[in-house]
Amino acid sequence: PGLFWIGIWTALMMLLLALTNASRYIRYFTRFTDEIFAALIALIFITEAVRDIFGEIVGEEVPTSGELLALVLALGTYVISVQLSRMRQKPLLTKTAREFLADFGPAIAISLMTVAAWSMRPIELDHLAVPPEFATTSGRAWLVNPLDAPMWFWAASIPIAGLATVLLFLDQNITVRIVNSPRHRLKKGAGYNLDMAVIAVLVAVCSAFGLPWLVAATVRSLNHVRSLATVRHHARGEHIISVQENRLTALVVHLLIGGSLLFLGLLREIPMSVVFGLFLYMGIASLRGNQFIDRLKLWVTDPTLYPPTHYVRRVSRMVLHTFTLIQVVCLIVLWTVKSSALGVLFPLCIALLVPIRRNLGRIFSQKDLAFLDADEEPEEEQYREMD
Repeated sequence: PGLFWIGIWTALMMLLLALTNASRYIRYFTRFTDEIFAALIALIFITEAVRDIFGEIVGEEVPTSGELLALVLALGTYVISVQLSRMRQKPLLTKTAREFLADFGPAIAISLMTVAAWSMRPIELDHLAVPPEFATTSGRAWLVNPLDAPMWFWAASIPIAGLATVLLFLDQNITVRIVNSPRHRLKKGAGYNLDMAVIAVLVAVCSAFGLPWLVAATVRSLNHVRSLATVRHHARGEHIISVQENRLTALVVHLLIGGSLLFLGLLREIPMSVVFGLFLYMGIASLRGNQFIDRLKLWVTDPTLYPPTHYVRRVSRMVLHTFTLIQVVCLIVLWTVKSSALGVLFPLCIALLVPIRRNLGRIFSQKDLAFLDADEEPEEEQYREMD
């Protein structure tokens, strides 16, 4: 009942934001904020996966055979996914075969590791917890009774809903902004307000059924875009040439998710360690193309071997590392707040990244910021104009 009232107020606030075109304020967000937010979400995936993979082994004097097998399955899933995703760059097989292996690498990895686990059935492993029937976990009614919540909570839930609205608004719009970044070469426009209205309706419906809320997922959205992209590799890194924009892939993915209810017996055979290995791959894969992470690697790279990217060629090393350091500090603060008792303030901390970025002009020149915080690499004529 409590989730229902928080969800209803949140849905109403989000619908109001959609009707008032509040998403226009997303224009104040820049690559500075996008990179920190994307890195934070990826870091959550990575740390959760690492904790689940190594958590049971660390501290054990003698790990059990099940724990060691779980470690092998998790790392095997990750390694196979990574290697198959790189097949496009290899000279092996035909182009069609390489494309197939690269596109379905994670699915192939899950299948292979599940079969490997099945072949060692005497060893006990934790598997996906799939209920025996299609029903609520606690056995409650499908629809939540809002009258079960005390009347005072009906109004007391409004401030909580306000913070939830800020989080969903920022999470949704920052993810959409990252997906629609100029570097992805998308042709079709974004529908920020329409998306917000749809999310508001979904939040209300999910709250009525006591289900988790839905919002655009940064890691999965970026991996979806990359799976549809034609990528060219060169000395400066990866460069997306085009993306096959369509509604069919997302529709089919979610139809298959719903169709998985018909194969609950097979899902029960998937070890949890395989799922954790997939999460590790998704988290690390989503960091590709994140200039913040690329610049962070320069801290431990020989300066003579720096890649010839536009910001390396045009910005001094001190400015480059100082800008990256500020992003690192912001990331650490966000992570600390999220993981502490102050987690309720996490949405406000994300919003504070905007004024922080706008005040960086006091530290760096506008020319340096134009290179470090550009949505895409400036063309050569723009270089000359800045000079």
